[in-house]
Amino acid sequence: MARLTSITKKDQVPAEYHDTFDAVVKSRGGVHGPFSMAMHCPPIAAHLVTLGGYVRFEGKLDMRVRVLAAMTVAREFDCLYVWGAQTGSARKQGVPESTITAIREKHSRGVPPEDAQIIDFTRDLIHKHRVDAAVMKALQQRFGDFQLVELTGTIGYYSLLTMTANATELEPSEGMEVLKP
Repeated sequence: MARLTSITKKDQVPAEYHDTFDAVVKSRGGVHGPFSMAMHCPPIAAHLVTLGGYVRFEGKLDMRVRVLAAMTVAREFDCLYVWGAQTGSARKQGVPESTITAIREKHSRGVPPEDAQIIDFTRDLIHKHRVDAAVMKALQQRFGDFQLVELTGTIGYYSLLTMTANATELEPSEGMEVLKP
């Protein structure tokens, strides 16, 4: 059970933040998941809507790359909610079960090289807080500077969501794959 009450209705926030509530609904079709927790601090939720809208819906980065980064972040932070949400998305993007399993088991053996590159880059940023020069050069060649920064921002966005979900002990919704940390 979540440590905070899920805010899913406009009357749960002060009137001065109803526009923020409406922005979340407009962007995501409702207030759910980490946003139901972030709405306890509507100014944070407002910025998340903007960043998340770009990362999830408007960015130039291939959706498969985004979901690989998001799943890796979720797994590295052992985030039940984000893992559950992202595995469904990964399957829709055609990510093979073997890759999902590798991320779940915290390795990248047997994963296609282009996917392993994203998984390993994400893990390095989370654990080492840096990436080595060769990895950086390879990603610059693959994506260019614009999308490389977009990938890094995607990792940061999902890190913030996982921290919010973990701090509040937000559990996966019904029907989501359950991560066993």
